[in-house]
Amino acid sequence: MTVINPLQYPIGKYVSREFSGDLKEEWLADIKYLPGLIENAISNLSEDQLNTPYRDGGWTVHQLVHHVADSHINAYCRFKLGLTEHCPTIKTYEEKSWSELYDVKHLPVNISLTLLHALHSRWYSLLQSLNDEDWQKTVFHPGYGKTATLWYLLGSYAWHGKHHAAHITALRERNNW
Repeated sequence: MTVINPLQYPIGKYVSREFSGDLKEEWLADIKYLPGLIENAISNLSEDQLNTPYRDGGWTVHQLVHHVADSHINAYCRFKLGLTEHCPTIKTYEEKSWSELYDVKHLPVNISLTLLHALHSRWYSLLQSLNDEDWQKTVFHPGYGKTATLWYLLGSYAWHGKHHAAHITALRERNNW
């Protein structure tokens, strides 16, 4: 049995679940409210605190906020591709390399928070318009060599946002911030 590091996976790893209307509403709410969750998680943190890694060898809080924006931009595009093309191959990207780029290093996190608010408004609007058949549309992820349904992606990204928000809140709790 594999032991999960709670500092790395504070809410556990993502587990795919079968489609249900109730779960869809929960995950859609996760997408809708994620920007506020991240904003609350970093509220009143100093620059030193924002530049603290959430765990040894992990990204800083600053990098996490920018990473969530980068990741969810890609997610939004993946959904659009999946809705408009037949099982498109989605583009992968080097998350670690992106976290080292100039914009991540030098722009304040409020830029990515603003982006997340706008992006998630658009994304939520799109997602709530999908019918049950749309959730079964697929994309091909070349990094994993697998096809994934939009339903799977919804759950994955709903988890992803909460996962990184929990990195920040767990760090705050450990450090009494």
